[in-house]
Amino acid sequence: MAIEKLKPFINGKFVESSSGKYMEIYDPSVGEVIAETPCCTAAEVESAIAAARTAFPEWSNTPCPKRVEVLYKFRDLLVQNMDELTYMLCRENGKNWEESKGDILKVKEPVEVACGVPSLIMGESLMNITKGFDSTLYREPIGVFAGIAPFNFPAMIPMGWMMPMCIATGNTLVLKAASMTPMTSLRLAALLREAGLPDGVVNILTCSRNEAELFLTHPDVKGITFVGSTSVGRHVYATAAANGKRVQCLCEAKNHALVLADAPIARTAAGIINSAFGCAGERCMALPAVAVEESVADQLVEELVKQVKTKKVGPAYDKTTDLGPVVTGDHKKFVLGWIEKGIQEGARLILDGRDISVPGYEKGFYIGHTIFDHVTPEMTVGQSEIFGPVLCIKRVKNFEDGITLMNNNPFANGSVIFTQNGYYAREFAKRTHGGMVGVNVGIPVPAGMFPFAGHKLSFFGDLHCLGKDGLRFYTESKVVTTHWFTEEETRKTKVSTWDGAL
Repeated sequence: MAIEKLKPFINGKFVESSSGKYMEIYDPSVGEVIAETPCCTAAEVESAIAAARTAFPEWSNTPCPKRVEVLYKFRDLLVQNMDELTYMLCRENGKNWEESKGDILKVKEPVEVACGVPSLIMGESLMNITKGFDSTLYREPIGVFAGIAPFNFPAMIPMGWMMPMCIATGNTLVLKAASMTPMTSLRLAALLREAGLPDGVVNILTCSRNEAELFLTHPDVKGITFVGSTSVGRHVYATAAANGKRVQCLCEAKNHALVLADAPIARTAAGIINSAFGCAGERCMALPAVAVEESVADQLVEELVKQVKTKKVGPAYDKTTDLGPVVTGDHKKFVLGWIEKGIQEGARLILDGRDISVPGYEKGFYIGHTIFDHVTPEMTVGQSEIFGPVLCIKRVKNFEDGITLMNNNPFANGSVIFTQNGYYAREFAKRTHGGMVGVNVGIPVPAGMFPFAGHKLSFFGDLHCLGKDGLRFYTESKVVTTHWFTEEETRKTKVSTWDGAL
């Protein structure tokens, strides 16, 4: 099979990279290289930024309803090409068919929200703030933004979280797609072009961390949106903010659920399995840790194991697969290292996914469902982000013990409670540190009209992505105060200290 060589999308065209260095893209279901993507040079990064800067004046002055016309057309193209995009995402990322389709649908959702920008971006006004003076607030685009995307959601994050609100509000964008999974993003760039997006408004490339450093310091880049590890997010935030840029960094997580004794065990277990093992655990809204009241812990663990054993591990594009592979061989080694560490720390391994083999796909990067029980607070396997299909069970005495344990975690993306008790559900929602809370909802990812609201070490910045936070992140306010002289005023030569606006 021929290895496809990808091209960066700069100024409305797919261009040959002058870089002699290419990075391999695997089909994780079979463990084979299917494409190569260039490690774009610093000059090519500069070229993409220059294209976005050149496109900004005309795009920002394009009437807002005309800008969103492009997104309406893009949304229709997403629907028309759904199967092709789903298969492409399965092939480069390893999520099963339904999960990959959901990744594409999570582009469609924020695009539809961004199509409402003409109403959302409207400002505010007040006549007669003082006699004869009126004030109006406008929200205006800022300039060139840079997006740095991770491998785990090749469509949703760069082209859903980052792109739609950015360009709908009149900005331009340079995206660094993840080098492991850039194919879907580049295909979506072609659909944007087909939808009529002007050259330079969106640019997509792949490069190493060294070249991406330019985004953080370049004077023409006005803002950075980043999704990735906490260590890199800290650096991005500190460096870009020190250079006067707007920054939002969405980082790691170790989301917990609290299972109370009154929770329906079978349905709760199904929700936990879906959340913990969906997307092979490679998502910051996975549920890799569960605190369960001791009185029902054995029952829950038994039910989890029973249900997991009915799940099929297989290639991503087999529509009967429940759990697909992890993204690369290196990431598989990373997750396996964490499983070994959990054993060394004394956690009880009750379901071991290390030696799984899928007939006909023996070279794929598979890890089976893995469950640790009796994970205690000092064990790092229950505190750190593993980003794989590994679930940690922590036994607690009661609600108070459980929420204290959960809130002691340094991350605070999401948190979940399974209960039929309204009082404890309300107490949990009020007291949890998690920014996105589920009550009997295992994956409490908000719809696109709400912000993706992580806290603590899961987020660095002031404004989250999506929702009204996203609108504010991509715009700045301007307040215009107006006064029209009466005929008597035109003859005055004295003006009060506040020019009358007090």
